[in-house]
Amino acid sequence: MLTLRPGSGREVSRVEGFSDAVFAFALTLLVVSLEVPSSFHELLETMEGFLAFGICFAFIVWVWYEHFLFFRRFGREDGVTITLNAVLLFVVLFYVFPLKFLFSGLVAMWTGLGPQPEAAAVLGDGRRLLVVYGIGFVAVFLGLMALYFRVWRQRVQLELDELAAHDALAGLARHAATTIVGLIAISLALLLPERTVGLAGMFYAVLGPVHGVLGYRMGSRRARLLARARGAAPVA
Repeated sequence: MLTLRPGSGREVSRVEGFSDAVFAFALTLLVVSLEVPSSFHELLETMEGFLAFGICFAFIVWVWYEHFLFFRRFGREDGVTITLNAVLLFVVLFYVFPLKFLFSGLVAMWTGLGPQPEAAAVLGDGRRLLVVYGIGFVAVFLGLMALYFRVWRQRVQLELDELAAHDALAGLARHAATTIVGLIAISLALLLPERTVGLAGMFYAVLGPVHGVLGYRMGSRRARLLARARGAAPVA
């Protein structure tokens, strides 16, 4: 049996190193258009974009962390996995632009902050922007889902133990649920009347309870498998 665990102490692979560089570049793209302020007024204008930058930064870090978990747990470096990873990284890089544009506009609308005059234009074309954002969101998590699906489908060939196979299935389920939420949000953006199209964006809030319930169920099952592997009494 091949037992795969996060934090196994192995060296960072070239695939992981390249991926980390791409994620770092994606974060750079969030601020690449900013110049060093030449006056206090320009500094204040730049600081007004901090909230939008923070939201986008958090999202990119979330995707990076999910990517990190996969490669720490499974460390796959076959041709198909490298291809799927390359497609995922490409989507992440392209996704930075609608991500930044959307949240710059939303922050400008909600708080009045943000030096970018074009950000306010988001409000006039919200439907198409929500669709573009949703497509990028779905593409990112489809890429993560595909990585986990490949490992789970090959669990016999890879000789995964029960715990590792469970981790593959849990990752697959988590990203499938996220993808479904994104697809529903896209459908709402296309179908809702103009006056209520903003509900399509608010729908992403269901990710919290969906992940909470799924995490609890998968975590309970993992605890039982871990207890059985250690020869202890199963956790209720």
